[in-house]
Amino acid sequence: MVDCRGGFIKTRTDFLGLRANILRLALAAFICPGLLAQNAHDAGELPEISEARALEISRELANRRAGIEEVQSNIGIYDQSLVEAYTDLARLYEEVGDYENAAAIFLDALQVARVNTGLYSHEQLPLLRLLIQNELKAREWRSADDFYELDYLISSRVFAPVDNEYLVAIEAYGDWKLRLIRENLLDQTTQSLLQTAGEVSYFYDRVIDRVEQETGLLNKRLLAVLYNKTEVDMTLARYVASMPYTTFQGTASPYINQTRCRNQRSSGGQVVRQCYIVQVENPRYRQSQREAKRFAMSRHTRAISRSIGKLEDIKNNNGDLTLAEKERIDGQIGELVVKSEQLVRASDRPFLF
Repeated sequence: MVDCRGGFIKTRTDFLGLRANILRLALAAFICPGLLAQNAHDAGELPEISEARALEISRELANRRAGIEEVQSNIGIYDQSLVEAYTDLARLYEEVGDYENAAAIFLDALQVARVNTGLYSHEQLPLLRLLIQNELKAREWRSADDFYELDYLISSRVFAPVDNEYLVAIEAYGDWKLRLIRENLLDQTTQSLLQTAGEVSYFYDRVIDRVEQETGLLNKRLLAVLYNKTEVDMTLARYVASMPYTTFQGTASPYINQTRCRNQRSSGGQVVRQCYIVQVENPRYRQSQREAKRFAMSRHTRAISRSIGKLEDIKNNNGDLTLAEKERIDGQIGELVVKSEQLVRASDRPFLF
């Protein structure tokens, strides 16, 4: 529930807790002017500020807030000029390390921009990116992730695949997701990390297909996207290689029924044969688990090979590339090939776990 008190949102977790509720984030910005996060983590020591500078900042904050209140009273709370005023105020809070208030004011600016330019508009993107940088400084990884999601959502609505801004948004989103996975910033379990990496790889597949359909197969602007996708697939392959095969779901049944019989004397002294059914471990199940792990490794290594092949195609057939760009791509391809070969060799070894 969005709970506003005096124009501020009650808790950060109510507003930013769930990635699946990104659109709720946008709605909350409409409902609650002045969204203030109350539960941010300690971001470390604040910048050292002299007493004179502290007084100067205090006066500047008061002046800027007074200017905002004057515009709100005389013109309206959603006047477009408030976007710049809010942004300047938020940057001042960020300068002194008050990331909570900075986030709150950036969200006020975002709200005004959204009211004036629509739910999905490119005018919101600079504000979102300032907000993302603020949350990264505050080490608020989950809210930063939410805002990256919102940034990509808006970018995908307002830009076409032929627009450079679309690929810029994709690269920023992909770089963040790769960092999220590598550093495990959200403290996910191994299975959750695998799922996240799989979602990012699938995202790249869809994006690359869309761009190729719109701009052709040899678009050099796909180079960074292809390289990032390959890194994500390698991360997936490494996770799979490090997991014991017993964590994989086999295709065979874990247990089978067996009939066992034995001779037994009856109460009359006669020998009778009695049979019963017992459940035992299926020896084929462990083999199917090993095969499931091999299949997962093969799927990711094939994806890596496809991406490397596309990088080669762009390098060899795109006439717009300079010699320096081709040499840089050669270096990237060589690095990826070495890593890929190491993964393939690892996947060919007997599974010991």
